[in-house]
Amino acid sequence: MIPPAGRHGGDGPAVARALGLDPANVLDLSASLNPAAPDVALLASRHVGSLRHYPDHRDASRRLAAAIGVAADRLVLTNGGSEAIALVAAEMGGHVRAEPEFALHPRGEQGPEWRSDPHNPTGRLADSSEHADVWDEAFYPLATGRWSAHRPGVVVGSLTKVFACPGLRMGYIVADRAERLARRQPHWPINALAVALLPELLDLADLVGWSAAIAKGRAALVAILADHGIESEPSDAAWVLARAPGLRDQLAPLGIVVRDCASFGLPDHVRIAVPDEAGLARLDTALHRAIPDAPVGANREAAP
Repeated sequence: MIPPAGRHGGDGPAVARALGLDPANVLDLSASLNPAAPDVALLASRHVGSLRHYPDHRDASRRLAAAIGVAADRLVLTNGGSEAIALVAAEMGGHVRAEPEFALHPRGEQGPEWRSDPHNPTGRLADSSEHADVWDEAFYPLATGRWSAHRPGVVVGSLTKVFACPGLRMGYIVADRAERLARRQPHWPINALAVALLPELLDLADLVGWSAAIAKGRAALVAILADHGIESEPSDAAWVLARAPGLRDQLAPLGIVVRDCASFGLPDHVRIAVPDEAGLARLDTALHRAIPDAPVGANREAAP
């Protein structure tokens, strides 16, 4: 039996266990991670000695601040983007401007206004005229090739998405008076392996190249979906949103997991991450099996 979708994607391991599949052979498109990221597991193997020491994240924080282009005293390195959101929400509260919006953002009646950019789940970048007090830029680097829009207010971000390393847990906050947020963290908030690896990851970052590769892959993904009768919403992000009732259950037995969007209040929609070329081919093959009667081939010229 296919397990219910989690609230935040990344359901590949749970689906594999339930269906008796090898997790290594599951294509998890429910988590929108950089398909062009370097092999983090290989890089991390060079730093396993750091696990014998207590972490000191100060140098890694300075390196990340320099990469983003902000003063070091305005940046707080966090245990993933989820902690970044939790720290700001605990300090400031707030509310989302409109639904649907990312589930971890606060839903208070007062306080600062939160907005994801690109918007989650539609994938559209904010217009330059749009305002928010707290910007969630977790997916902004992969959408634009730049670390940040450097708008007024507070920014929360996630290196999980940029470097495709959800198990490493690295996020950040950029804010004035950032020390008030850092005081909410426990001692040693970032694990030693993440602290040791982050400078090397920053040296390897190619935001412009990665953003271009994702845009090309996204166009190919849109064309493949359209070939199988699935129309997707316009997107600037590392995923597309599509109305496709039942598609998660159709693809899961074939070893492909897409994001059920019921947690966004969109039960008939799925969010599908942009995979690499091999993943695109595998998805195309799976869709042939899952939706055998769909007309095929009409939209292939739309893909680059």
